[in-house]
Amino acid sequence: MSKSSYTDEKANEIIDCLSNGIPLAQAVKKVGIGLTTWYDWTYANDQLAERFARAREAGHDVIATDTLAIADEPPPTTQNGGTDSGYVAWQKNRIWTRLQLLAKWDPKRYGDKLTVGGDSNNPLKIERIERVVVGEVIEQRAISNKEK
Repeated sequence: MSKSSYTDEKANEIIDCLSNGIPLAQAVKKVGIGLTTWYDWTYANDQLAERFARAREAGHDVIATDTLAIADEPPPTTQNGGTDSGYVAWQKNRIWTRLQLLAKWDPKRYGDKLTVGGDSNNPLKIERIERVVVGEVIEQRAISNKEK
């Protein structure tokens, strides 16, 4: 479908899907358009682009909440009363996958935080250290040639 196939109903359905944590590729497929068409719509419509960004943030929060629910779910027990380790591994993989995607999709809110800094008495300072090796080599050759 082309840009001309835009309808408010299709856009609203995609926005609703995104707000509920459904990835964009699945949302556009459900509506029957391609990713390129969706991006064309958002590039051509600033209001839709803003709604898209807000829906993605809301969807990321839904995925994070779902991740907590997965983590809080007690594992089933086996027939002999033990914990089903296969189920635990599966749930761990589900959690890990969601966290990795959130970190990539929304690194400011869900990515690892890296703080680089010094203390107040000895702050970090970046200096430019430059060593000109070429000049030293030329100078050494000149000295060697004079000695010959």
